[in-house]
Amino acid sequence: MKKKLSSLDLQKMKTQGEKAAWITSYDYWTANFAEQAGIDMILVGDSLGMCIYGYEGTIPVTMDQCIYHSEAVRRGASKTFIVGDMPFLSYQVSVEDAVRNAGRFHKEAGVDAIKLEGGKRVCPQIKAITDGGMLVMGHIGLTPQSSGQQGGFKAQGRTAETATQLIEDAKAIQEAGAFSLLVEAVPPEVCKIIKDTLKIPVYSIGAGVDADGQLMICSDVLGIFQAFTPKFVKKYENLGEKTIKAFTEYVNDTKNKRFPEDKHTYKMVEGELEKLK
Repeated sequence: MKKKLSSLDLQKMKTQGEKAAWITSYDYWTANFAEQAGIDMILVGDSLGMCIYGYEGTIPVTMDQCIYHSEAVRRGASKTFIVGDMPFLSYQVSVEDAVRNAGRFHKEAGVDAIKLEGGKRVCPQIKAITDGGMLVMGHIGLTPQSSGQQGGFKAQGRTAETATQLIEDAKAIQEAGAFSLLVEAVPPEVCKIIKDTLKIPVYSIGAGVDADGQLMICSDVLGIFQAFTPKFVKKYENLGEKTIKAFTEYVNDTKNKRFPEDKHTYKMVEGELEKLK
C-alpha cells in the first residue's frame, strides 16, 4: 500500500539524492490515476485557468475555484502529498489575507501545503503562514501571475544579474520558512546553483535535470492542452488527437446508424410488448 509522503520524507529524498516526480491535477480521475502511477506529489495549480476554464492566463482564477478543484483532487488521491496553489490576489494584498486563504485550503480541501509565487517581496507572507503552522512552497523564475512585469511568458535568470537576483530570492524564501521551492523556466546552471545552495528541496519545471525533482502540467504530459507547448514540455501521450478521433467516430456512427447496435440496447420482458399494441 502506498505511503503518503510528508515534508520530512521529501527532505530525506533530497538528502539521499532521490528525485521527486510530481504533476498538476485538477479533478478526481486524473488525481486517482496519478496516485496509481506512484506520483510523489500533486499540485492543484492555478494553471487550471488555462487547462480547465480556457482563460488566457492564470489571473482570473479565484480561491473558490482552486478550493473546489483541490477538494476533488484530495478525494481522488487520498494517499498523496497535495499542494494547493494560491491564486492571484489571494496573498498579495496583505499578510492577513495570505494566512486566511492558506487556512481555507487546509480546512476546506485538506491540502498538505500551499504554494505562492514571488521572491523577497512575499517573504512576510511565507513567514506568517508558516508561523500559522502550515507548509509553504516558494515559486521563483517565470511566475505567471506577474508575467506582465516579466515581459510575458519568458525564461528568467539568463544573465548574471538576473540569475543573482533569483539566487538571493531563493535564499530569502528558505530563510522565511518555506519547506521547498519551485524554480520555473530558468537555465539549468542557475537552478543547480540554487539547489546546491539551499538545504530545502528545490524542484524544477523547465529548469533542468539537476533539481531535486520535476513538475509537469498534466495536460501537457497527456497531450490535451493544445493552445501552445512550452519548450520544456515532453508529451508522453497525445490524448487530444485520440479524443478528437473517438468523438469523430461516434458522430459518424450515429449519423450513419451504426450506433447503437442491438448489443447496446435493452430488451423488454418477453410478452410485454404485445400488451402495448
